[in-house]
Amino acid sequence: MALTLSAPAVDPDKSVPSSVPGGTSPPRQRRVPWADAAFSSLAHAAAWLTLALLLGIILSLVAGAWPAIQEYGLSFLWRSEWNPVEDRYGGLVMIYGTLATSTIALIIAVPVSFGIALFLTELSPGWLRRPLGVAIELLAAVPSIVYGMWGLLVFGPILARFVQQPLQSWLGHVPVVGSLVTGAPVGIGILSAGIILAIMVIPFIASVMRDVFETTPAMLKESAYGLGSTTWEVVWRVVLPYTKTGVVGATMLGLGRALGETMAVTFVIGNMNQLDSLSLFEAANSITSALANEFAEASPGLHQASLIYLGLVLFFITFVVLACSKLLLSRLKLNEGKRT
Repeated sequence: MALTLSAPAVDPDKSVPSSVPGGTSPPRQRRVPWADAAFSSLAHAAAWLTLALLLGIILSLVAGAWPAIQEYGLSFLWRSEWNPVEDRYGGLVMIYGTLATSTIALIIAVPVSFGIALFLTELSPGWLRRPLGVAIELLAAVPSIVYGMWGLLVFGPILARFVQQPLQSWLGHVPVVGSLVTGAPVGIGILSAGIILAIMVIPFIASVMRDVFETTPAMLKESAYGLGSTTWEVVWRVVLPYTKTGVVGATMLGLGRALGETMAVTFVIGNMNQLDSLSLFEAANSITSALANEFAEASPGLHQASLIYLGLVLFFITFVVLACSKLLLSRLKLNEGKRT
């Protein structure tokens, strides 16, 4: 007797048999042709909407500031006079106050945030790591106006008595450094605003640094420790090279927060449109505090246009900071490629 073997029935539309052992058929994969097209359209629309909003903000700022741009041009950036009574304006005092307070905030906040992130990821005991991390993150939830009131009523007198007065007695007679500590030690001014900003941005920078430090593979750190490296050598030679992009991003996040802060700076900077000296103890003004104090009462015309011009300058400063951070990251990646 001859045995004949027959091949299983094959569906012409499918490359797998129409039946499998057990009597069940494999599920047919459905394709919805319009789903991919709709998803792509929504993604493109979101991207173009972001660009359209950015362009709209720029155009509205330029349109609102156009009378001041026509009147002063770029000389607005180095004119120090701000006199609404005589309708003469210049943004040098506000620009200097914004840059000075943000620089002081970064000088203080970046090392402190780095130390906090290093302690939480490498040195802290397990029972302390989580509650301390949560406590630092909770500082970011404190409203800025609370920081401003605390800075004016509590921190300002302490700063005047225990920091400004000793610095004046120690450094007041030094030829160059002494000019930075002149003025009445009243606890408000550029230094006070910079310190308050540093306290405000430390939670943001420290949280991001801690998160990026934790992304370093444990095998790399254990290998470095196994070769006899100290904790600092592991951080400097392993953790930082691996997470340098996140560290730069955390620093730029803190700088953006410091540049755009309004209420806390308004309370402690002094709100004086003067630039008699470069002293850190002198009362000054910033772009955000000037906008908060004067925009609601500014009369239509050159005064209002000058305030919008200040907003345009702040927008440009933020754009330059972002561009510089992108350039720095690209150079870091290029150097990394050269080393490899």
